[in-house]
Amino acid sequence: MKDQANPRQKLYDVLNTLISSDRPFKMTISKNRSKNDLLKNVYVKTVGEGKPSKYVMTYAYKTHDDTKTVKGTELILNTESLLKNQFLNISVFTSGIEYILVQNLKGNARFMEKNHEMVIDSESHDHEKVRFISENNEWLVQLGLAGKDGKIYDKSQKKYRQIQKYLEVIDSLIEGRELHIPFRIADMGSGKGYLTFALYDYLTNVKKIRCQITGYELREDLVTKCYHVAINCGFVGLTFQQKSIKDIDVMNVDMVIALHACDTATDMAIAKGIQCGADIIITAPCCHAQIRQSMTHQNELSPILKNGILESRQAEILTDGIRALLLQSNGYKSKVFEFISPESTSKNIMITGVKTDHKMDVSAEIDSLKKYFGISSHYLEELLDGRASMKDNDFCGHISK
Repeated sequence: MKDQANPRQKLYDVLNTLISSDRPFKMTISKNRSKNDLLKNVYVKTVGEGKPSKYVMTYAYKTHDDTKTVKGTELILNTESLLKNQFLNISVFTSGIEYILVQNLKGNARFMEKNHEMVIDSESHDHEKVRFISENNEWLVQLGLAGKDGKIYDKSQKKYRQIQKYLEVIDSLIEGRELHIPFRIADMGSGKGYLTFALYDYLTNVKKIRCQITGYELREDLVTKCYHVAINCGFVGLTFQQKSIKDIDVMNVDMVIALHACDTATDMAIAKGIQCGADIIITAPCCHAQIRQSMTHQNELSPILKNGILESRQAEILTDGIRALLLQSNGYKSKVFEFISPESTSKNIMITGVKTDHKMDVSAEIDSLKKYFGISSHYLEELLDGRASMKDNDFCGHISK
């Protein structure tokens, strides 16, 4: 007979019940037994509409991710092995409930349950259907995305989907990490505040994380409106200031966000994040003029790069690629991916950096790229080594915030 007082057995009972009933769930395996292990976390999510369900396991290493799809029995065996040999903690998220197993190196364990507001469905076509923020939020009404009946306007559906995708990205970045409390965030270029309010609401009211978010924006009318909406909604940890990136003080900031910053303003935000030692850096770049204007390439690609549109796209790839490499060289695990559908905007690339204790030496790769495309330097590189100072910046409206 199974010992129901055993915390580990309670966790396995939950998993077996979810798997046998084909209920969708997410799972995070965290807190490595060895600080030197390259494998940092393992994430699990339910995929497909068929029965029995299948599960994608993502093994998050310091420098890359590995994924594999498994059946329920294999998932149980893998989980038991990981908890026995590599990890101490595990969290299982279902619709409305989170199950948590916490262990220490001495073998002591504790099993807990707590409520949350996320609704989790099985993933279809490689997209997880998780509603991180519900429609009936007062800030959605006051910012003009929803009516007084709590329903999102038809014209705002695309923005609402963008909010959900944004929170999905945030959730994946903070999952399994030990956060400083209060968790301090600088949102550079908060615009109309849609994503800033969504992030505060999600962290505070769904994840129950005490946070302080400051939205920085150059347009006085937007700062004033967002400031008053935050007060009206009782969001005491959310405030707004009229400042440019170069004037923002990021001391003690844990997360730096800069979405749709023009050209070198993205570099300034990344540099500030690195220099203050932020745990997480999130940017969505725009207008890659600095590299495009300095390219003097004479290589095998030159015959096709003489076409302006192709040279522009190459400059974008080169600019963001070097940004990702520079994040790695400064101790961040970086990713570059498509944030939202290109139907919304062609400016849909997001770069994220999560702080690690491992710095990669990529100087040779960066030097090779610069030489190949005839680039003297990258502005972010100049900021980080002190050869350039920050200047006035701007934000674009390709994706309204």
